[in-house]
Amino acid sequence: PPPPQPTCRICELPAMYTLMGGGLLCAVSGLVLLIVATATDFWMQYRYSENLSNQGLWRFCVSGKCHPHTVSIAFWDATRAFMLLSILSCFAGIILGLTAFSSNSRASRTRSAGITLLIAGLLALLGLSVYTGVTVNFFGKRYANWRFSWSYILGWIAVILTLSAGTCSWGLPIGSRLCVQAPGCPALHPIPLSILRILMPQLPRPAPALGSPPTP
Repeated sequence: PPPPQPTCRICELPAMYTLMGGGLLCAVSGLVLLIVATATDFWMQYRYSENLSNQGLWRFCVSGKCHPHTVSIAFWDATRAFMLLSILSCFAGIILGLTAFSSNSRASRTRSAGITLLIAGLLALLGLSVYTGVTVNFFGKRYANWRFSWSYILGWIAVILTLSAGTCSWGLPIGSRLCVQAPGCPALHPIPLSILRILMPQLPRPAPALGSPPTP
């Protein structure tokens, strides 16, 4: 009987799971930073009556002694609300991303996770923008020696990570497969065969010609 013809098209999933894993890693890192930034008291530092002071969204500290904010100020309330909603949205996006690995509706779950993470990043961006604008216009005129501190910086890093995770999940080519031509078939790709064997070790090797030694 004639030898079986080699399979000309070999398809496998691309680096989809790697992208999904990278997006989830960014999302988890962003969630941790969002929680730390929202909960800590170092959004800004300034000098008050020659004492080094710092404050966050919930408390202010003078000479190491911290006290809760007793006055309700609109920009603090808005920043708190945006940051808390961002944390909840980021957590929901991570859950959706995790369920996409084992779900038959992987495309819709991953897109939903991407949208949710983008919303989380935009909410945190709004909160930080409100805080930045009011702080610069108010504290910049009231205190001569002040600066943003590490909690505030962590918030901006969390925004970058969360938006990156959402963009990665939203633009992921779900369901697409990478197909290449096997040896012995007409080549339809410019990738050298040696490179393909490194990337896809399962490629079948062509049958040796009669009288020739087998290839390793």
